[in-house]
Amino acid sequence: MRYLNKSCAQCTWGGATQGHWGGPSRCSVSLFLARALSQHTDYLHHSIVDTMHYQESLPRLPIPDLTDSVRRYLNAQKPILDDDQFRKTELLSHSFKYGIGKDLHEELVALDELHQDTSYISAMWIDAFLALWDSIASHGNAALAFQADPNPEQNDQLTRATNLTISSIRFLKTFRAGYLEPEVMHLYPEKTDNEQCKKLIQFISPDLVCTTASMVSAYHLDMSQFYRLFNTTRIPLNKDDLVTEESRMHILVLQNGNFYVFNVLDDNGNIVKASEIHAHLKYILSDESPTPDFPVAYLTSENRNTWAKLHNELLNNGSEEAVRLVETAIFSLCLDDFSVTDIDQLVQTLHHGEGMNHWFDKSFNLIITKDGSAGINLETSWGDGAAVICFMNEIFKDSTQEPMVTPYSHLASVDSSYVVRKLNFYLNDTLREGISEAKENFEAKKKSLTFQCFRFEKGGKAFLKRQKVSPDAMIQLPLQMTFLSLYRQTVPKYEACSTRTFKHGCREIIRPASVYAKRCSEAFIREAFQYKVRDLRNMLSECSGYHVRLIREATMGQGFDRHLFALRFLAAAKRGPVIPDFFQDPAYIYLNENVLWTNTLSSPLVANIAFAPMVPDGIAVGYLVHQDYLKFTVSSHCGRNVGEFNQGVTKCLENIFGILEGRPIHS
Repeated sequence: MRYLNKSCAQCTWGGATQGHWGGPSRCSVSLFLARALSQHTDYLHHSIVDTMHYQESLPRLPIPDLTDSVRRYLNAQKPILDDDQFRKTELLSHSFKYGIGKDLHEELVALDELHQDTSYISAMWIDAFLALWDSIASHGNAALAFQADPNPEQNDQLTRATNLTISSIRFLKTFRAGYLEPEVMHLYPEKTDNEQCKKLIQFISPDLVCTTASMVSAYHLDMSQFYRLFNTTRIPLNKDDLVTEESRMHILVLQNGNFYVFNVLDDNGNIVKASEIHAHLKYILSDESPTPDFPVAYLTSENRNTWAKLHNELLNNGSEEAVRLVETAIFSLCLDDFSVTDIDQLVQTLHHGEGMNHWFDKSFNLIITKDGSAGINLETSWGDGAAVICFMNEIFKDSTQEPMVTPYSHLASVDSSYVVRKLNFYLNDTLREGISEAKENFEAKKKSLTFQCFRFEKGGKAFLKRQKVSPDAMIQLPLQMTFLSLYRQTVPKYEACSTRTFKHGCREIIRPASVYAKRCSEAFIREAFQYKVRDLRNMLSECSGYHVRLIREATMGQGFDRHLFALRFLAAAKRGPVIPDFFQDPAYIYLNENVLWTNTLSSPLVANIAFAPMVPDGIAVGYLVHQDYLKFTVSSHCGRNVGEFNQGVTKCLENIFGILEGRPIHS
């Protein structure tokens, strides 16, 4: 990864010096002066506690014991393998644990000791992620939809684009000044999430604060990912690179396949007037330039190897300045010239859209359709969804509760023609042919991919909590039940889990397809009438208990996937093409195909989350758990029927809720 303008000596963020991860660390005097001189409208809020106050004392991500990781790995393999396959995998695992695996584990521990400032997995994970050559438009990026603005009049495209842009820049300034409220997981919020505790915590030494807070069950989250949120682009090379240049002051706007840039910060780092931003966006929306014959943005949807070659061709054919302006922009704002008719269309628009109006390499694209529907397309190599949810929550609240413009605002007249710059790209035959092929490939992938959203209205988190079962377990179960019912298989299943309670924690994986879930699924799907309601209820409780254990292990850094991934990474780096037999086992390879790919995020302000399956015969499920209902967004390629799957999930949920209420399953 490259980090441009990284200087520990120079204050570049209004009194902030750059630490190892670009986070501001300021003395109390500069903090006081920065706050005294700041303009109120430039910031979302002023946290009592500095944004990075907890960063220094965050605990380090532990390396699990190898014996524990192998045991957990075998537990995950048991339900998806037959007896013969499992015995072979068990033997390979035993040999690995006491042989080459032990040596690799010791190497990993020694390497971790040399890098106390980060986690053992962080650099490896990002390095491997950036080496993937698949199209990120169809295999990497995620879509997150905002709720509509509660004031219907504010859902005008121009108005909402202006307000969300300003709120995004306010978030940027709030973070870079160190004023952003640090994220904390409060187990007892009534005791620890209050002003008194925050005032007290600011006086505790940064190297002790996390230990002190954990004594009252308050766990602070790693905030370093936010640095990559802005001015960041994934650059296609032989292995991709993440480039961040926080000194640039412009945003990129895409409209009808055309590119525009203008500054949203002035020379002093202050936010440009709302009337000017509004005028610039209005000017862009009124531009009647036709769609280019060869829209350059399609190139970012290509596989990374092809795009790397064409990216180099763009730079060498006279378009270097335009490309650099795109890549160094604070973020990409995409203004689509159509309205969406339903949530399915919105999700598809956010995930891939028309291809020509997203720059998929940007850390995020803020997308707003003609009717004011809005959301984000997220490039996921730099961070996880949990960090982005914080950003989305803040800018949604700010843009709806304190909008800077309304459809009725009387705004000063601004001549944007001297400020907004339309970018031109110089194309030769190689580039034109590359864009045509990229468009053709994009359209084929788009045609093969289906998204469908649905709500389960018969209950949610509140009901499941009253029944003393894990809501997440009771959502994961019907996904597995449905796959078993439709395809007669128990398949590898992925559930993302954040480890941000550790310094530079990475995403861990929960493996919900356990032997308990398999037994319960088979009972509900194939043998329900042979069991009493009480027996099925006990199975649900057993699944819930085991799933909670898996969640706890993963969040505490005791999952097995990242540990084994690190060992495999070391094996490849140290030993070249000779990979240990353990990692060549078909069972290991199959487990990591993740046929059922799932993820959940928690926010009442986010309408839906969506992503594509990782394998051609896979199904991807994004879900949101609300107090009284559940929301799902399911996607698949041509090999799976999304509508049929959703109907199956609904039926299985009804059966589970019925059993929890003491009612038998009816055919």
